[in-house]
Amino acid sequence: MTIPLAQRLREAAAALDTDRVSVARLVQAHGAQAHGSLLLLLALACMLPLPGAGTVFGLGILTMTWPMWCGQAEARLPQRVSDVDMSRDNAHRVLSTLARLYGMAHHVSKERLTWALGNGEHGAARRGIAATVAVMAVVVVLPIPLGNFLPSISIGLIGVGLVFRDGVSVMLGQLTAVATAALMLTLGVLAVEWGGDWVNQLLRQWPV
Repeated sequence: MTIPLAQRLREAAAALDTDRVSVARLVQAHGAQAHGSLLLLLALACMLPLPGAGTVFGLGILTMTWPMWCGQAEARLPQRVSDVDMSRDNAHRVLSTLARLYGMAHHVSKERLTWALGNGEHGAARRGIAATVAVMAVVVVLPIPLGNFLPSISIGLIGVGLVFRDGVSVMLGQLTAVATAALMLTLGVLAVEWGGDWVNQLLRQWPV
């Protein structure tokens, strides 16, 4: 399954013949869709140097988390996200990177620790994945400089795990999410402390 998919993505990248390429066309290059492949696609798109990419694609990821929470197998993007277009160079970059990732994952990923995927009786694990993806999507949407990278890595690892039924990849994605949340919390505390010090210094300069 994965080798033909990587080849199909490479061929789709080579076949791009328009100046602007929609997300819907990138999705079509995958064939039949599942949550994992769409998460990986959008995680890569979030890291593109496009104005508002994190907001649009992050919200697209967020809309996928409710069906994941409910255990729905169908994966579908909102029309607004599907209609977003990008330059041919960026589209080629996304498809080529996806092809390389699927090719590498084919050699290192395998079906293991499937309980971590949250299938069947493991509903709590499934909801944990959905909650993790939702929190990371919110972080992506926030206007934090370079704040898309770590949460996108987390979402991408979870996506790979879902595609290859690899619980190790899913857990690595969740650990990355914990590290991301800890970093965001630390930065938030530092920002509050810095802001408080700045306000105190400003108040001291005012005559009483």
